Amino acid sequence: MKEMVYIETSVISYYTSKPSRDIIIAARQAITREKWIKIVSSFKVFISALVIQEIEKGDSKAAQQRLASIQKFLMLAIDNRAEQLAKRLIENRVIPQESPGDALHIALAAVHGMDYLLTWNFTHINNAQMKNKIATVIMGEGYNCPILCSPEELLGD
Repeated sequence: MKEMVYIETSVISYYTSKPSRDIIIAARQAITREKWIKIVSSFKVFISALVIQEIEKGDSKAAQQRLASIQKFLMLAIDNRAEQLAKRLIENRVIPQESPGDALHIALAAVHGMDYLLTWNFTHINNAQMKNKIATVIMGEGYNCPILCSPEELLGD
């Protein structure tokens, strides 16, 4: 049975966007493109309506590319359990109240039993200082915490 990975919006955006002039972003885009096929073929891949909502924003042509890249992925339901866990992450000041989407991405991955949450969001999700705090809240609510990682961390070399 394949391990399950929830792909957060930043990964999809890096996969489909034009190469950035920022060398760090350009490197992350290149890594994402390099790892994409292996991720899609090696894991059972999930997204959510939140991901779709986020990737539909912005330039319509770019949004269409993002949407096309995820058509075969499975959809996680945004249910009361996920909403409540996201609320707990914010109430416990693990995720800032100004970033409810980040809390919901984490909560969705946790309540649906994902093995991994794949992201390039190092501000609120894949952050060394935050990972333990995130895991503590998730486990305190009775769920297992998915491994929070980037495409590079998921597959290495």
